[in-house]
Amino acid sequence: MTLQQLILRYAAFAVLATLTNLGVQRVALAVSPWLLLAMVAGTLAGLVVKYLLDKHWIFFDTAKGAAAHGRQFLLYSTMGVATTLIAWGAESGAWALWGTDVAREAGAVVGLTLGYIVKFRLDRAFVFTDAQLKIGGAA
Repeated sequence: MTLQQLILRYAAFAVLATLTNLGVQRVALAVSPWLLLAMVAGTLAGLVVKYLLDKHWIFFDTAKGAAAHGRQFLLYSTMGVATTLIAWGAESGAWALWGTDVAREAGAVVGLTLGYIVKFRLDRAFVFTDAQLKIGGAA
């Protein structure tokens, strides 16, 4: 896979995970006014979507078995803690500054984008260490 293909694929998956996150948040906020609950629910939904896409279509990971998947998902989630703080900080900050749903979601998009950039490096270094990701070569 070329670097350009990798970037486009990763960006598309980040968009899907972000839309999942924000969609779940909207549902949660329709049921309960608690922003933190909505942010947690959205984060968990986006995490699962992004993990599955990254594992199979970014890192081409071939690990098999429940133990291997559980270990990887735990590592993947752990690497996501710092990036989640970035995303939640941007979302909460935009909400605190402007107090609108549009600002909150824009803050979430900015935070998630920055977080996903950091997360790729962490995942490549610590989670999918045996993965088959090869960057370069012809398309």
